[in-house]
Amino acid sequence: MNKILDNLNDKQKEAVLATEGPVLVLAGAGSGKTTVLVNRIAYIISEKHIKPWNILAITFTNKAANEMKERCERILGDAVNDMWVGTFHSVCVKILRSCIDLLGYRRDFVIYDTADTRTLMKECLRELNIDEKSFPPRNVLSIISNAKNDLMDAATFENAYRNDYRMSIISKIYYRYQTKLRKNNAVDFDDIILNTVKILSENPEVLLRYSDRFRYILVDEYQDTNNSQYLLINLLARGHHNLCVVGDDDQSIYKFRGANINNILNFEDDFPETKRITLDQNYRSTQNILNAANHVISHNRGRMGKNLWTAHEDGNKIFVYTGTNEYEEARFIVREVKAYFDEHGKFSDCAVLYRTNAQSRVIEEMMMRDGIPYKVLSGLRFYDRKEIKDIIAYLRVLYNPNDDVSLARIINEPKRKIGNATLDRAREIALRDDISLYEVVSHADKYPEFKTAIGKLIDFSNLIESIKKLVDVVPLSVLLERVLNDTGYMPTLIAENTTESKTRVENLGEFMSVVAEFEKNEETEGTLGEFLEGITLVSDADGYDENEDAVVLMTIHSAKGLEFPVVFLTGLEEGLFPGMRSMETEEDIEEERRLCYVAITRAKKKLYVTKTLSRTLHGKTLPAVPSRFFDEIPVEYTEDKTTVKPKFARELRDMGIYSLSAPKKERYTKPAVNPLMGDFPDFKEGDAVEHRKFGRGTVLKATPCGGNDCILEIDFEEVGFKRLMAAFAKIKKI
Repeated sequence: MNKILDNLNDKQKEAVLATEGPVLVLAGAGSGKTTVLVNRIAYIISEKHIKPWNILAITFTNKAANEMKERCERILGDAVNDMWVGTFHSVCVKILRSCIDLLGYRRDFVIYDTADTRTLMKECLRELNIDEKSFPPRNVLSIISNAKNDLMDAATFENAYRNDYRMSIISKIYYRYQTKLRKNNAVDFDDIILNTVKILSENPEVLLRYSDRFRYILVDEYQDTNNSQYLLINLLARGHHNLCVVGDDDQSIYKFRGANINNILNFEDDFPETKRITLDQNYRSTQNILNAANHVISHNRGRMGKNLWTAHEDGNKIFVYTGTNEYEEARFIVREVKAYFDEHGKFSDCAVLYRTNAQSRVIEEMMMRDGIPYKVLSGLRFYDRKEIKDIIAYLRVLYNPNDDVSLARIINEPKRKIGNATLDRAREIALRDDISLYEVVSHADKYPEFKTAIGKLIDFSNLIESIKKLVDVVPLSVLLERVLNDTGYMPTLIAENTTESKTRVENLGEFMSVVAEFEKNEETEGTLGEFLEGITLVSDADGYDENEDAVVLMTIHSAKGLEFPVVFLTGLEEGLFPGMRSMETEEDIEEERRLCYVAITRAKKKLYVTKTLSRTLHGKTLPAVPSRFFDEIPVEYTEDKTTVKPKFARELRDMGIYSLSAPKKERYTKPAVNPLMGDFPDFKEGDAVEHRKFGRGTVLKATPCGGNDCILEIDFEEVGFKRLMAAFAKIKKI
């Protein structure tokens, strides 16, 4: 027991030892929550003599699950292999593999990723003669996803929105979408949890089996659970009530995915006998960084409340920088990254965080210009590359021939002269006869509609059948080689002999390495089904390689769970962060503030916070107002790194942007009266105007601003649309 409790602080020890009944561990950023979870598991097994298979530990990412397993293995050895440690989705898939037939599926179901579901949705809209412009697939899928997270199946959804015209149409789409999923023996990500809850709720014997088995349940990142995950946990904990949830209400940032912060805020109401333990000692960041985080988050009202502290030194102050525009901001970041590399010799210590992906472009340009290696975490995933998705589609069809989406993807890949017209006819027959696409293709000779394509379809069917005989008979690596060669996919790429085809061949070689690694994993049986399941449940953050020496660029949402010695938090401007759509309600503002708190607490040693005076987004250049979050960081914890050069000051004046030379406390102010120009002419729509830099233009709109100024929207003949402050931009009527 001493070994388990060694090096834990008093609160961590309390969390490890409180094994019985419901426990809420309110764990601040960097407070060692994984250490608590791992040691709690070790204590339960070694000191309370509970069998490993009686423990269920749930996380949100494969990365977190693997880290937990590895750390448990160091203490417990091979016993960890008998525990259930995984993500919500992987745990539910494990349950569904044993009993999904209760819902009419076969147990060899496949899991559709985002691209697959979008393809399927487009088929649904086409079959229902619904215009994609009126009902965009991504939008409809989002509505259906939210419904599933709230445990609404298609029938419940229809009843709820019977009197809403648009939603009643979506309910028809929902029905068709689910029908096609079932026909393909496929589930989407939301179905995985929804179906598990449905089985547990409707089958007492199944619920008893699992709730009795899991005597101790531990849930990480509980603040990120949605309604279906909440119900799943409550069902499984019904048997023994030994439920320990670990989370931080201040880091609840996934409302857009259905996360319900009330799950953690109301935990003590759901379980009145709950013991709450707060971990507020931070082991990651310096005190100045924590001071900034504490002050920002203190402006939220809907929180449990805690104040992070550390035994570390105060460290550097928060470096703040205001650039003329996004290019100046990016140049500053590049200069600081280079200075850090010159001193410490590591690019991977640095992370650039932003609110939206659109902000990365200029930063990438500047990094490339200066030869700084970087990687964009939320860029194109390895598994999203065309050649990888093609081969995965082949493997899926071998595993589940009823997978119409995968079959349609590879039937003419490489080219087999099976065109879209033939594929559409096959789809029509499958829909008419209520059979799978593969069944139509493999019996093409029974359908005169195919005419000259019959031979090609039968040849394709025979090819699939010949390789299918090898599934789970030969090693997966051998099966993959047969797919690559027998289908002609690899020979075709090699024959192309282009730069692009060579890159694709290299990527397929890397995919073979993925398969080889999978075969070495002693925790799996090496089956095709296990492999497909594993790669489908991989997330962006799981692909982050800490050993690659490159600056990491990512959205703040992607950075959750990560930490870096140096963090650049960019774009602290109203309308960007917090975003314009998040400024309508106090609830949304509080979530944006929690997102800022998460960003700040990613930093270990140095934190930079940047903003600009103007920013071009979506083709429009507009003045930028400092974010309220920027102003919520007390000045005494900051050091201003802004330097203003005369040419930039002139450029600011020409663009109608305000001066950077105001005292730090005032941050970004506008004079009551323009000292340079005095009064300015009245402007109205249609006025012809001239600007000394942008030339002649026409006023599209004139909006009074602050009594002494006017915002002009002008279409210039040479440079196009600009929005300028009339009093500062020296606009003349002509």
